Amino acid sequence: MKVTFIGLGTMGYPMAGHVSKAGHDVTVYNRTTAKAQAWSEEYSGAFALTPALAAKDAEIVLTCVGNDADLRAVYLGEEGAFHMAKAGTLFIDHTTASAEVAKELSAVAKDRGFLFMDGPVSGGQAGAVNGVLTVMMGGEAAPLAMAQPVLDCYAKSTTLLGPVGHGQLAKMVNQILIGGVLSGLSEGVRFAQKAGLDMATLVDTLKHGAAGSWQLENRGETMAKDEFDFGFAIEWMHKDLTLCLAQADKMGLSIPLTKAVDEDYQALMAEGRSRQDTSVLIKALDNKA
Repeated sequence: MKVTFIGLGTMGYPMAGHVSKAGHDVTVYNRTTAKAQAWSEEYSGAFALTPALAAKDAEIVLTCVGNDADLRAVYLGEEGAFHMAKAGTLFIDHTTASAEVAKELSAVAKDRGFLFMDGPVSGGQAGAVNGVLTVMMGGEAAPLAMAQPVLDCYAKSTTLLGPVGHGQLAKMVNQILIGGVLSGLSEGVRFAQKAGLDMATLVDTLKHGAAGSWQLENRGETMAKDEFDFGFAIEWMHKDLTLCLAQADKMGLSIPLTKAVDEDYQALMAEGRSRQDTSVLIKALDNKA
């Protein structure tokens, strides 16, 4: 298929690479042109100088950028992807953003004869590099079926959660759960250290029981060693949790643990830890000792 990928950050760069390696005709766009050029030299594909030119002849346009404002710029800006796309083009956004912006872009797409779905991903940088991401989709079944061969290039699981916006809502739940797990894991790791338990043996034991989790298995030992350089920076988690808290407020729902976790991340960012991994949450616990 003729595919465009807009946004070659930590996630987008390898995701677009998987699509190219699968044999699809890929054109990429990135705000920093040098990165798009580097991608085109590493993989088989072309790069465009604007989102509009990138999307011009595509059957499917995939986006993975930073936030709501970035999305509006690459879709609706003067040189946005909606301006030169052909009727029937399917747009799938993998950005973690608000449900509102997904609905906004979907409405504009419908008016212009396009299809739009939101599809935020989970799995982090390693999931993108290894092509095993989880994709949470909002939209209709028919366009998802059309896009499935492309999504399969970098996803191990793709699930339709409901209409447009539901992918973003599901991703918010994902981030709420991660924050809660890391909060408990932080306390557990420090408790284990004070008790003199061997962390490697403990993690290997607990991962098979009811306390088992991806975070325990992949971050338990590294948290104990104060190693926090694993890709998903807390400045991005703060952005995501801000979305969660805003959505909860709109629904009249209190999520106090998520609020506390986000406040801890903000304090850690103020210490200069913005680019460290989400598991650095354990250092906030140390600061309260």
